[in-house]
Amino acid sequence: MSEYVFKLPDLGEGTVEAEIVQWHVKPGDTVAEDQPLVELMTDKAAVEVPAPVGGRVATLHGEPGDKVAVGAPLVVFAIDAPAAEAAGAQPAGAQPEGAATRGGSAISNGAATPSLRMQRVMASPATRRRAREAGIELAGVAGSGPGGRILRTDLTAAGARPGTERAAATAPQSGVAPHAGTAPAIWAADDTTSEIKVIGVRRLIAERMSEAKRNIPHFAYVEEADITELESLRQHLNGNAPEQAPLTYLPFVVLALARVLESFPQCNVRYDASRGVLIRHRAVHVGIATQTADGLKVPVLRHAESLPLWDIAAGIRRLSERAKANLASREELMGSTITVTSLGKLGGIVSTPVINAPEVAIVGLNKAVERAVVRDGAIVVRLIMNLSSSFDHRFVDGYDAAAMIQALRERLEHPATIFIPKVQAL
Repeated sequence: MSEYVFKLPDLGEGTVEAEIVQWHVKPGDTVAEDQPLVELMTDKAAVEVPAPVGGRVATLHGEPGDKVAVGAPLVVFAIDAPAAEAAGAQPAGAQPEGAATRGGSAISNGAATPSLRMQRVMASPATRRRAREAGIELAGVAGSGPGGRILRTDLTAAGARPGTERAAATAPQSGVAPHAGTAPAIWAADDTTSEIKVIGVRRLIAERMSEAKRNIPHFAYVEEADITELESLRQHLNGNAPEQAPLTYLPFVVLALARVLESFPQCNVRYDASRGVLIRHRAVHVGIATQTADGLKVPVLRHAESLPLWDIAAGIRRLSERAKANLASREELMGSTITVTSLGKLGGIVSTPVINAPEVAIVGLNKAVERAVVRDGAIVVRLIMNLSSSFDHRFVDGYDAAAMIQALRERLEHPATIFIPKVQAL
């Protein structure tokens, strides 16, 4: 037997290190070439790394949550003599002479092992975790997502089908066993705890939120908008385009925001802290805050200022679906100049959104509710939605922040103006 050291390959996009999210093997396991070894994450992209050779796993370098540098040992394999000769095996700690990396697998003596690629069973890390917890074999689940990707609904359906392979049920962890012939105590005390290591996307979210709140002096501003007329227009457009997916409020807000930023360019900015430079953008690249099973992601709708309403709606829908299915590319998750966030039906009355650094502004939509308001001296029922916003007070003055949100409110209350470029009267 010989040892083959598999080092972390260059995963592209200037990556210098990757975080171990989850090992799919353990020391002593015998693996086949191309079998998934480990799930890694760089920035917000999760990657499945396959085995470059077949053999027995001798050593794993790192635990979930650890970061491994590109070129550092990842796995040591014990392989037989023919495989060792084919792979150009070297003693532990060495890489085969003349070896390079391509797509995440070692290349030795001119013969390349299969390139790094997604596992044949397409599923997000969260879906894989649920499958393991439920004891469902993903290979036997038909995926209904893009490219045959297995979604959460597919997993639910598979678990409900008789004959689906499942793991044996584990014993209860409460530590309280009911007496034979008696029902368990409904209010039995349970002091069990569990530890959850903060890794992967959740770690990135924690780091970025902490950094944003630590470094950015947030200025919050909330205004209510009467969207009665906007709702009437939305229903009219949806009724006249049944072949289209129904419009939500979000596309209208994104288009209105793109119009408003023509008059408030200081809010369509990215701050380069390393150079102490504010970079103003003519283009409006809107980040769409999206809640996914893996945490909050912000895919980017580019050039919102040049898109018609239906294209904005389609773009938001496509980006959100890709983010939720863990298919969003690195490029789709970078480069926003301002972010819009919405909690939908959970929107509440007011929120204080955290700025998506290095941007300087974020706008949040709260829940639309009918309220009794006074108009022209009479009490009437109108549909009201609050706009909750945050600004980087280092670069956006309170007056300008308030003026921008007021201009956005004006557009939403008079929705015809959403479709008109810069209006001086605003």
